[in-house]
Amino acid sequence: MHQAGLVLGDPAVSSLPRAPASAQVFLALSRCTAGLAEAAVRGIMGAPVEWKGLAMITLYDYLDSGNGFKIRLLLAQLRQPYRWTELDILSNETRTPAFLAKNPNGRIPALELDDGTVLAESNAILWYLAEGSAFVPDNRLQRAQVLQWMFFEQYSHEPYVATPRFIVKHLPPDSPRHAELPDRMARGRAALAVMNEHLARQPFFVGQTYTLADIALYAYTHVAHEAHFDLKPYQAVRAWMERVANQPGYVPLTQRPENSASVRV
Repeated sequence: MHQAGLVLGDPAVSSLPRAPASAQVFLALSRCTAGLAEAAVRGIMGAPVEWKGLAMITLYDYLDSGNGFKIRLLLAQLRQPYRWTELDILSNETRTPAFLAKNPNGRIPALELDDGTVLAESNAILWYLAEGSAFVPDNRLQRAQVLQWMFFEQYSHEPYVATPRFIVKHLPPDSPRHAELPDRMARGRAALAVMNEHLARQPFFVGQTYTLADIALYAYTHVAHEAHFDLKPYQAVRAWMERVANQPGYVPLTQRPENSASVRV
């Protein structure tokens, strides 16, 4: 299944035994040769990534999480096989002793490497997985600009676009956290305005190319309407979202790994 270089191909179904627990695991297995993989990925996104040491990574995630979706989208576009474990954040499954031993911060997404090392924080995971691919520019300034927008996403966008979505979608109407919405959404509209002004001048956030900056900012922007954000005033943002959704290997937030065997663990 794993060879030196990028492992690329359609996932194959595996039959796995059942065991009692609450998380769902999906195992995506490659059945493509390394030569075909390299040729295909060069045609799609440039030079191939070296996947040494990533024989089978595990992503701890929650399907409705935009931060988790960033990782799923990148992995789909890299066609990297991985095991997917869903933890229900609404049932505190990220607060169990077993998971806290992996990520003491008790948050998803978290990426467990095949040697047991666990990497947390969505944008750090993105950078780790994409290093050496076309999603991270070779140019020094452009790499810094990708990081600039990824920091913007975490500090100026996520708290004011993603958090309102969580409040509106997942908390009861009488939750006191609804009082946060007016201020958070005002700041969210400000972040969207910054993005719109930038995207009115170029198709993607850095240079003329789709990068990690676009993946990071797309994740919660494209579902901002679920927090009752009106995206009509942000024409450049809406056009950019269409371009992202048309990228090779794109998968929607709601899609679980295809052609995968599931097991309760």
